[in-house]
Amino acid sequence: MDIHAAVAEFDRSAYSERLAAGESQRQQIVELFPLDEWPSMPLERYALGVGQRSEMTYCRLLEFVATEFGSIGGGSARKHMLYRHKSGEWRLAPPLMGLGVDEAWQRLRSEFVAAFDAVERQAFAELDDLQVLTSGQTLATKSMTTYYPQHFLPIYSSTHLRKFIALLGGTPERNAPAWRSNRQLRELVRKEPALEGMSSSEVMRFLYASFDPREQKRVVWKIAPGPGARLWDECRTHKYIRVGWDEVGDLTQYTSDTELKHALDTELPDRPGGNLTKARNLVAFRDLEPGDRIVANQGKSHVLAVGTVSGGYYFDEDLTEYRHVVPVDWDTSLAQDLAEPQNGWVPTFAKVPEQLFAQLTRPRTVSGATSEFDPAAEIPAAVTRVQDALVRKGQVILYGPPGTGKTRLALQTALVATGQSAALGNPAESQEVSHMLGSDKVQLVTFHPSYGYEDFVEGYKPVDTPNGHGLRLQLTDGLFHNLCTAAADSDDTFLLIIDEINRGDLPRIFGELVTLLESDKRGIPLRLPISKRTFTVPPNVRIIGTMNTADRSVSHLDAAIRRRFAFVEIGPDPDAVSGSVGPLDLASFLTSLNTRIADHLDPDHQIGHAYLLSNSEPLATDEELAAAFYHDIVPLLEDYCVGRVELLREILGDLIDQDTGRPAQIAVADLAAALAAEFTAGPDRDMDA
Repeated sequence: MDIHAAVAEFDRSAYSERLAAGESQRQQIVELFPLDEWPSMPLERYALGVGQRSEMTYCRLLEFVATEFGSIGGGSARKHMLYRHKSGEWRLAPPLMGLGVDEAWQRLRSEFVAAFDAVERQAFAELDDLQVLTSGQTLATKSMTTYYPQHFLPIYSSTHLRKFIALLGGTPERNAPAWRSNRQLRELVRKEPALEGMSSSEVMRFLYASFDPREQKRVVWKIAPGPGARLWDECRTHKYIRVGWDEVGDLTQYTSDTELKHALDTELPDRPGGNLTKARNLVAFRDLEPGDRIVANQGKSHVLAVGTVSGGYYFDEDLTEYRHVVPVDWDTSLAQDLAEPQNGWVPTFAKVPEQLFAQLTRPRTVSGATSEFDPAAEIPAAVTRVQDALVRKGQVILYGPPGTGKTRLALQTALVATGQSAALGNPAESQEVSHMLGSDKVQLVTFHPSYGYEDFVEGYKPVDTPNGHGLRLQLTDGLFHNLCTAAADSDDTFLLIIDEINRGDLPRIFGELVTLLESDKRGIPLRLPISKRTFTVPPNVRIIGTMNTADRSVSHLDAAIRRRFAFVEIGPDPDAVSGSVGPLDLASFLTSLNTRIADHLDPDHQIGHAYLLSNSEPLATDEELAAAFYHDIVPLLEDYCVGRVELLREILGDLIDQDTGRPAQIAVADLAAALAAEFTAGPDRDMDA
């Protein structure tokens, strides 16, 4: 959709209340923190982590209250440049390191004052010299927009600003601070006739409503409103979603999932297998943005509502429990019973696959029946990630431990690139893949130690003589040569998928073509040394390689090859195996097992989630679990440990027979309980059902 068509469809009246609320919030900031008080403002009025929540500080007001005037929610409190941690320790931005708290505040405050003075004089170039504010660009830009809305738009994310600048025909400046990108976007808006007459806040609403840059990265979450959905009435009435684990306090004080995991380990030491997963889920919950989608569930089979996030996360100290809160607008008309139970919906958090979410939200007829939907319209976020890397570099290597779905993702990306279904889990999967690989546009090859230049580019190969009296050598084009020849006369995208790319001798296979892989050298003619023919790599050729890190580390690749490929890590995904077999929570088991492997071996030898899947679904029976554990996982671990019994015992613990040093053979009916006792022992405080 172009911008003129989008403006024609934009309903300005639908946002009138939110625009008024945003202006009211801006006025509230100006009245509580007038410009003339900034030179003497005490730290206690600025920072997070001081006083009671009822005592409104500047940072709390900008992030957690003034959300209609552009959001800066998500992420840690680091954006505030100076705040007090739960421990009582003050956290400082890098330019303030080494200073005392009072001195650090004086410097930070002086830069705010200097920024406001520069904007007042319209000396915008001076803003780039403010070193401390560069560490908190979103907060600084929102501050300048609050006091000087005539000079800025209420858009503060550098990523979003760059997307919108490109949308309006501008060229985003590399490494520009958010305030400079904001000014660039404002000038483009001012020159765009289609946006004439819109206020700055209306422009912000229009851009996010029509060209939301967050759409491609969104993950839909299923979040249970308390055990048995007992908090649902409150969540529906107050328009929010709440979760527990209050012991760790405000999530904005944690800068990473690892830091939060350590806090969970301290507060909840009885959950050895699930705290890393829990930390990652809580960080994702904290970082939900307006426009993100949430499904509220009760048990495995009932959807209470589908919601749209309307504000940023906050920690509500006035609540007695479940204090982690995210505002949500709920649509209860989408409440429904699922045709099949979702075994992965037992824990509080779970990702909702694109296809399932499309089914939950597709329009219903008066009779209650649902209309058909096109699964190809939903492009998985993982595919988008690979596509972006291909656009940037032209070739990408998907790397990770075995069983993480690297080849599947490569095929998925190829299906999307050739205009076919993105959902490889549908019944037509094999037919679609076979049709795609049977065309000239997508080729699949597996590298191995004997694979060479003559197979890939060109070389002399033996062929039968016409009279059948022996063999002769004939110049033969290789796989990549043929693909490039076919692509030369087409505008379509041509893809080469190289499975197990690191098992081949890459410098020997690619030869001089390594030079032509760089995006700025595509189309440059090169004379091949064997045939003396001129050869080029067309710009519409893309390469996707897959690499098993347990076989060889990324660092062992030839440096010239490594520099020309984008590397996308594909790690184990516990959410892909959300479900349980008896008392064993599969996601917690996978996380705990991989934590031990990483501790005693290395992360490259972790176990992929595919080992706990059957027909693309999490294991569901004792028999499936036993087969996966004894036929796949145990042999792989024994191979990794190469006869070192003590190392295997460190990983499998009591599941190793103390006398023989071999994995104990546990009855099929008892295996789930044994694995749960070893890897996920402790009370489970994360159960919804």
